[in-house]
Amino acid sequence: MRDDGTLDDPNAPSSPTAEMEEGTSAERTTPASRLRAYARDLTGRRRAQVALATGVVCCLGLAAAVQAREGDTGVATRDDVASSELAQRAEQQSASRGLDRPAPPTTPAATSSATPSPSATTADPDTTARARKVVTAKPTDPAPVAGLDEDQMDNAKVIVRTGRDMGIPRRGLVIAVATAMQESNLYNVASGVLPESQNYPHQGVGWDHDSVGLFQQRSSSGWGPISRLMDPAFATRQFLAALQQVPGWQQMRLTDAAQAVQISAYPEHYQQHEWRATRVVDAIVPAG
Repeated sequence: MRDDGTLDDPNAPSSPTAEMEEGTSAERTTPASRLRAYARDLTGRRRAQVALATGVVCCLGLAAAVQAREGDTGVATRDDVASSELAQRAEQQSASRGLDRPAPPTTPAATSSATPSPSATTADPDTTARARKVVTAKPTDPAPVAGLDEDQMDNAKVIVRTGRDMGIPRRGLVIAVATAMQESNLYNVASGVLPESQNYPHQGVGWDHDSVGLFQQRSSSGWGPISRLMDPAFATRQFLAALQQVPGWQQMRLTDAAQAVQISAYPEHYQQHEWRATRVVDAIVPAG
C-alpha cells in the first residue's frame, strides 16, 4: 500500500534503486559472496603472516651479525690482552737478566758489607786496597827462610799457592802455614797406625792416632780419603775451607783461628809460629 492509500501492483516492475539494493543484499547473503569474503580475509592474514615472518628473520639476522661482531671483538680483545701479558713477561725476564746479581758468600758467616770495618782493616791488612794489590803479586820461588829446609819450604809454597787459588787473603795464608808448622813441622807425614798412608809419597811417619798429612787430618773424622789427605794441596784446601766457616776468623788471634779448626789439646801452641809463618809467606808472595 502506498502513502495515498493505493495498493501496490504486485506485477509492477521495481525501481532501479530497489533492484540494486535487493541485488546487493542478495549478493551478500549468497554462499558465493561469503566464500569470496573469506578468501579475501584469508589472503590478508597470509600477507600479514608473511610480513611478520620476514620481519622476524631480519631481526634474527641482525642479532646474529651483532653477536658475530661482538665475538670477533672479544677474540681480538683477548688476543690483545694475551699479547700484552707475553710482552710484559718478556720485559720482566729481560730486566731480571740485566740485573747484577752478587756472588754468594764463601762462608755462611760472611756478610754483604761493601766497606770493611776499621777493626777488620787493622787486624787483616789484606782488606785494604793497597794490600789487595799486593796479594795479586806473582809468587816467587825463594830459597828456604826462617830455618826451613827444602822439603818444608816446598810444602809451604804448596800451601800459599793453593790458598791464593782459593782467593784466601794473606792472613789466612799465614794461619795455614803456622798451623802446619805446629801439626807436622811442615812435613807430609804418614801414619804408623794406617799402613795404607805409607803407600803415598811422604816425608816421615807419625803415630798420633790415624792423623796424616801436613795438617794431621783424620779420615775417620770426615776430612776425606787417606789417599787425598796425603796430597798437600788437597789437605790445604780442606783446612782453608773449614777456616772460612769460622765466623770472624780474620779478626781472631792466629792461635784462636787455628784452634777453631783443629781442636787441639794444646790450643796456645799455634801462636809461637806466627812470626816464622809470616816471614815464609812474605818470601813466597812479596808484600811490596
